[in-house]
Amino acid sequence: MTITRQDLAELAVFAAVARHRSFSRAATELGVSPSAISHSLKGLEQRLGVRLLQRSTRAVVPTETGAQLLGRLQPTLDTLSSALEELLEDTGEPVGRLKISAPRAAIEELLAPVLAEYLLRYPRMRVEVVEQELMPRLIEDGFDAALFYGDMMPQDLVAVSLDSRPQRYLVVGSPDYLARRGVPQHPRELAEHTCIGYRLSATHHYRWAFVDGGVLLELEVDGPLTTSTPALYLKAALDGLGLVYCPEEEVKTDLAAGRLVSVLEPWSPTFEGFCLYYPSRHQLGKGLRCLIDMLKARNNK
Repeated sequence: MTITRQDLAELAVFAAVARHRSFSRAATELGVSPSAISHSLKGLEQRLGVRLLQRSTRAVVPTETGAQLLGRLQPTLDTLSSALEELLEDTGEPVGRLKISAPRAAIEELLAPVLAEYLLRYPRMRVEVVEQELMPRLIEDGFDAALFYGDMMPQDLVAVSLDSRPQRYLVVGSPDYLARRGVPQHPRELAEHTCIGYRLSATHHYRWAFVDGGVLLELEVDGPLTTSTPALYLKAALDGLGLVYCPEEEVKTDLAAGRLVSVLEPWSPTFEGFCLYYPSRHQLGKGLRCLIDMLKARNNK
């Protein structure tokens, strides 16, 4: 059969829905309405005479036929996307869209100081920044890149060091908590304490890391609260719920005021600052490359 422009558009819609398993997330990625997504998929299935997706009120899941089609189709769409990016790069000026995920600290430290200048310099670019403390699934969630902590290296991602400030991590608690529960003298004593957990991604529960005799020591901790939101774990620490493991920068004001106390400092590690991550199977487009260059230039001043 001859592939038409409509076929290509509808196949791209199918691939987005099948990857995200969501009409709304696919609509956000493609910049169209969920109703347009649904209409396009119905037309594709009717013309092909096969069911590609199983729909319910709770999920959208590829059928066996749909999964087979996605496996054959996605590499072709990636190749087409790369070819278009190369064509746009030949014009000399970056053109396109970037969707970037970053925690608030990375937005304030890295993105906010350069983003306006970037968009003024490259007026044909469009950038969406989503503030979230969790590391996203870049491809599945429709992100081109993420700014995240340098000690986190997800599989299948390329990490670009931005030479941001190294981060020293501390264990802190309120004076009231330490008076009630005592001060730990070694990281292994944390097993006897209430610890507030931190989650980096939907599947990654952060283990607290320490340096003991030049060796990295990673410990699982336990407690009544796990969160990915700094404001929540810091409030819990200030209220005396338990100990928190966090970057020194987040608590320096509370430490200076005596509202929090640092413990286990001889074992406190220092990690690389924020890095920019992008999918390893994606070619680095000119728009993202120019943004990386501006981020590096500012942080190397």
